[in-house]
Amino acid sequence: MERKKQVCDFSNRKTDVCEINNGDVRIHANSSTVQFITTFPSETNHSWKIKPHPRKGDKIGMSKITEITLKSSASFDQAFNSCTLIQSIPSIIFSTGGYMGNVFHDFSDILIPLFLTSHHYHGQVQFVITDMKHWWISKYRNVLNQLTKFPIIDMDKEEGVLCYQNLTIGLRFHLELSIDPLKSLYSYSMQDFASLIRNSYSLKREKAIRLNENTRKKPRLMIIARRRSRSFTNIVEIVRMAEEVGFEAVVAECDTSSNLTEFAKKVNSFDVMMGVHGAGLTNFMFLPSNAIVIQVVPLGGLGDVSWMDYGKPSVNMKLRYLQYDISENESTLIEEYPKDHIVIKDPSLIRKQGWLSLREIYLIKQNVKLDVQRFRPVLLKAIELLHY
Repeated sequence: MERKKQVCDFSNRKTDVCEINNGDVRIHANSSTVQFITTFPSETNHSWKIKPHPRKGDKIGMSKITEITLKSSASFDQAFNSCTLIQSIPSIIFSTGGYMGNVFHDFSDILIPLFLTSHHYHGQVQFVITDMKHWWISKYRNVLNQLTKFPIIDMDKEEGVLCYQNLTIGLRFHLELSIDPLKSLYSYSMQDFASLIRNSYSLKREKAIRLNENTRKKPRLMIIARRRSRSFTNIVEIVRMAEEVGFEAVVAECDTSSNLTEFAKKVNSFDVMMGVHGAGLTNFMFLPSNAIVIQVVPLGGLGDVSWMDYGKPSVNMKLRYLQYDISENESTLIEEYPKDHIVIKDPSLIRKQGWLSLREIYLIKQNVKLDVQRFRPVLLKAIELLHY
């Protein structure tokens, strides 16, 4: 009886993944084509198209992702006959196009999916990357070195034929910025990924401070600042209030020019991180376990997406999570629109106009003037949690 095996899985709403495990698979980099031999008639002379980046359905994000053609046949085409590189290890093809450079997407679209797809090889795997951004590879070299012991190949500049025993095209994806252990073939969790990150950056603190009657050291609070949008307009007032309730408060910002190794160690020294909904909160990846993440949710009905993007992932990493939804008076939009305008009173009507309208108003135009007295109980709750 013929053994049938699904070569490509297109069922995931975020990613497509093809796997070839027949012992002889060849990559013709110049043509972005992969070919493999099969002895099963039902698999012969088939062709699949795949963009190896886990943001399927996002037309903007996927518009610049190189499409890979996968072909099966009874014999190799002439262009595939001569191997310029022969490896006995498996390989993974993926793209570092899309929204790379945004730390949320760096982790959610590449680093976590790559961990899911490659960690079980224990470094005995080679990465072949299309749309490769060399600055991105340099930025996350510490993490990549934990996942592969072999040189990374720039597929777009490779002129020969790369030959492997096994190949995966595309990356596995579960959730935004998170892992579902029930979906993982190897039962990986966000705690496993957290361990990888701590090893990558030699982060010393494993657990946040635990307060008790004899604790004289103040817990440390990192306030993530933003430059352009969703920034705190009264940051000095926030710092003063945080110090009054018992924190050592520090304002910090991580941009694309920051030294990630140094910044990771800096974040690891804090017990609580707070910030307005946005990519900067992704830096909770470097916090010690049992630390607290406080997400300030701006106006716009963004509570659910805030929870899914940063709340649930932080909880999955064994962090504690607090969410604060601002009032109308804490949004700078109140200075631009009348109180009875739909932007203020009924954000759901703006959301119905589509993502671009929501983004323009609530994510780009909006800043936050935090009501420190209204917010104060949230920091007191964080202090309380640090006793446990």
